[in-house]
Amino acid sequence: MSSEKITAEVRNEFGKGAARRIRRENKIPAVVYGHGADPIHLTLPGHELMLALKHHGANALLELSFEGKTQLALTKQVQVDDLRRVIEHVDFVAVRAGEKVTVEVPVHVVGDAAPGTLVTTENTTIALEAEATHVPEGIEVSVEGAEAGTQITAEQLTLPRGTTLAADPELLIVHVAVAKAAEEPEAEAAEGEAAEGEAAEAAEGE
Repeated sequence: MSSEKITAEVRNEFGKGAARRIRRENKIPAVVYGHGADPIHLTLPGHELMLALKHHGANALLELSFEGKTQLALTKQVQVDDLRRVIEHVDFVAVRAGEKVTVEVPVHVVGDAAPGTLVTTENTTIALEAEATHVPEGIEVSVEGAEAGTQITAEQLTLPRGTTLAADPELLIVHVAVAKAAEEPEAEAAEGEAAEGEAAEAAEGE
């Protein structure tokens, strides 16, 4: 996982009014926490930040440069305006190369389960411990050929090298069930057979 270099500015204005002014300039207010130091309040170029998050995902690692300093920062929380779908604020965690961090990594289901089944992703992310500079962008879970009744838990995932599971090993990730469309014809057929049987019995009784 490579870091994206972005030049930031230290900001001394706070509050909603200041944040609106920053965003009008196509910049994004951000805060860097961690390592027992006071939070660092920054302003980042909006377009560059958006591209970095798009390319590297929810756990993007950035190399922030400001006032002659450089700080590695892992994306922790991105606040997005629900209506306009624009980034409003970003929280980062200060990290060092080689440092272990716990992150939520997206789960990507791949493959086709057996015909007549429905695949449900019960948890779309999984907590992993990894080196700050080697956080995986996602975990793939294959359901190729999986039959109804298949359950894939966290402990069954194939983790990238250098990562360990930080979630409950029994956490359900994917469940494969019988699709309703497949269940209904069977149920209707059973009901039809029962009705025919009752009709036949009634006819014999007469």
